[in-house]
Amino acid sequence: MKKKMTSAEIIEMTKKHIMETYAPLPVVLTRGKGVWVWDIEGKKYLDMLSCYSALSHGHCHPRILKTLIAQAKTLSNVSRAFYNDQMGLFCKELAEFCGFPRVLPMNTGAEAVEKAIKIARKWGYVVKGVPKNQAEIIVCENNFHGRTITVISFSSESSYKEYFGPHTPGFHIIPYGDTQALEKTINQNTVGFLVEPIQGEGGVIIPPEGYLKGAKEICEKHNVLFMLDEIQTGLGRCGKRFAYEYEDAKPDILILGKALGAGVGIISAVLCSEKVGDILKPGEDGSTFSGSPLSCAVAREGLRVLVEEKLTEKSYELGNYFLAKLKEIKTPYAKEIRGRGLFIATEIKPEYGDARSFCEKLWHTGLLCKETHFKNIRFAPPLIIKKKEIDWALKRIEKVLTEPVK
Repeated sequence: MKKKMTSAEIIEMTKKHIMETYAPLPVVLTRGKGVWVWDIEGKKYLDMLSCYSALSHGHCHPRILKTLIAQAKTLSNVSRAFYNDQMGLFCKELAEFCGFPRVLPMNTGAEAVEKAIKIARKWGYVVKGVPKNQAEIIVCENNFHGRTITVISFSSESSYKEYFGPHTPGFHIIPYGDTQALEKTINQNTVGFLVEPIQGEGGVIIPPEGYLKGAKEICEKHNVLFMLDEIQTGLGRCGKRFAYEYEDAKPDILILGKALGAGVGIISAVLCSEKVGDILKPGEDGSTFSGSPLSCAVAREGLRVLVEEKLTEKSYELGNYFLAKLKEIKTPYAKEIRGRGLFIATEIKPEYGDARSFCEKLWHTGLLCKETHFKNIRFAPPLIIKKKEIDWALKRIEKVLTEPVK
């Protein structure tokens, strides 16, 4: 009988063969159920990352698994060369769920962002009348919209783009949360404003109250598309179906991903208003795996679970509870604790180093968290989490945030 590999052996093997683009915690996971995961030695952890918010439904949700298996036995993929029943139903149900007339199904979040950029640029040329190849899109500092060449071209994070030029032109970066900067930067060639309603990878940064609504009004005034990236914040993560609902700032283009596939399907989508819904024509875009019956079936069931199990409402209620309890912790290390719904960050004061060391301590207590932008600990558990599980986590968080730094 072959000897079972240890975590150390698997990490060593992985490091030998993988191109290392991540610096993960040294834990090797092998099983998950609900909000819990187990490493290869059998140690149990509470998942506080949810696969960067993609696992809102938790690990191995029975309804999601049942749908996945049934569809895999029926039809997995046929490409967009043909229609399939699951894609048609998915587009209809997602459009109704989100309140948009048109859906462009894709695979990954970054891919959906790329498609939104294509839609905005073509709209600028054929509808707004911007001179060919001069369309401009405004974005924000500290943004994160993916890792493709075009997307990193408008990042303000130097490590994302330093060695990957030449960069795609046509973007202006302005401060986040500043409507005056937005209006000042718009010119006759501006076709869109692309923004996260809450900057997730940037550290769960919440803009000033009224920012989104104000930005939308400015875009409408200047005939500019208001484009929201809700890949991380959408589908209940922030305590509303979409984070823009806190300000009633519905966009012209809504970008979704991550939790759309219920942690299992690889699927994203661009939702478009009537203004841009028919802008792309056959032959102008495509993707082999987009709209696959397998991912669409899983996403449809994911939407039903989200509604029927009231995950959005739970995110709001338990997120408020979690945030309030975190703020009660008398810790010398936290500069700020902020969040909406179950999307929360604790920012560590610079004099105490980066957040990685705190995440490592939390790992040893049984909590899996990941630092973001060096100084923030992000807490984003599956939306199925229970109050008693949050209390379990809070005891360990309090221990780590109050014990002396060694």
